[in-house]
Amino acid sequence: MKKVLVIGDVCKDVFHYVKCERLCPEAPVPVVTVLETKSNDGMAGNVARNIKSLGLEVDSICNEEQITKTRYVDDNTNQMFIRVDSQSEVTKLENLESIDFSKYSAVVISDYDKGFLSEEDITKISKLHPLTFLDTKKYLGNWCKDITYIKINSFEYNRTLHTVGPEDEHNLIDKMIITKGSDGCQYRGKVYPVDKVDVKDLSGAGDTFLAGLVWHYLSYENIGSAIVFANECATRVVEQRGVSTIK
Repeated sequence: MKKVLVIGDVCKDVFHYVKCERLCPEAPVPVVTVLETKSNDGMAGNVARNIKSLGLEVDSICNEEQITKTRYVDDNTNQMFIRVDSQSEVTKLENLESIDFSKYSAVVISDYDKGFLSEEDITKISKLHPLTFLDTKKYLGNWCKDITYIKINSFEYNRTLHTVGPEDEHNLIDKMIITKGSDGCQYRGKVYPVDKVDVKDLSGAGDTFLAGLVWHYLSYENIGSAIVFANECATRVVEQRGVSTIK
């Protein structure tokens, strides 16, 4: 069985599903009653659990500090009232050189830019393994020129265009798989559409897309069909409530 290394920031996603029947008399805010609570590993943890669910063996290297994202969601409409985050930064990864990258068929970098990975770390990883997938909240630049594939959403893409350079001398755009929500995604000028579905929750959809992309590419070594499969995976989870795992 092929083995994948997922490296990056991990958090705990907590969903409190609530009902609201009145406003607080002291302030114009809803008074909620918690009906159900669900939790799961998020960010890099969600990428790893989706890859495992698809059948690959996974090792993870992530932060030890507990980042928690707590959401209060109306049970009836699935409308989020508020999200409360704890622990905005974590301790940086140490001893990168001690990792045996030769054990892995691919390395997946899920960098939510909480401080666990630096640009220099990601550069080193891209030089230590021939097949790397990057999903990062950092602005792109020369430091990721040796990454194999970069998964990026349309907001992040537009935000980082000025850092790529006018002539894109490192061909970063050719590495980018740009996800566009209901408009599908784009890779090297080709648009890969998605089916129109009833979207209930976008939480974790990007992680699932990345997991599907990695699994299919390792199975068939065709990035085009891997994108189609990744789109299908993301479409299936957004029809579910909360952060779902692809089966």
